[in-house]
Amino acid sequence: MNIQRSTLACAAALAASMSLAYAGPCSPEITQVQDLIDARIHAKAGAANLPESTAAKTHHQPTPSSIAAAEAELGQMSLQEFTAVETAMARALEADTARDRSACAQALADVKSLLGSAAHR
Repeated sequence: MNIQRSTLACAAALAASMSLAYAGPCSPEITQVQDLIDARIHAKAGAANLPESTAAKTHHQPTPSSIAAAEAELGQMSLQEFTAVETAMARALEADTARDRSACAQALADVKSLLGSAAHR
């Protein structure tokens, strides 16, 4: 039994180290910006006191487009701004995968700028 536990622990440690080895040069920054986006969405969702929509009652997960449409309806972020943020995050992830720190940093700066302009309305 102890051999099986040791093998499982070694396999878990190996898997964790492999994921760290494949992390790109700006993966931590991407995580921070994604956390910022998530926090903003949750804060805005919690601030709105609207009745549940019919779609929400059907037990389907919201899509990014439906979230963007709901935010646009509340005047929080336009669909174009949401799409721009989504596109910039995709650029950051692509640059991170390619290990291009400069392109990744520029894409993340674009996301932060977009989020800042949406917050100041």
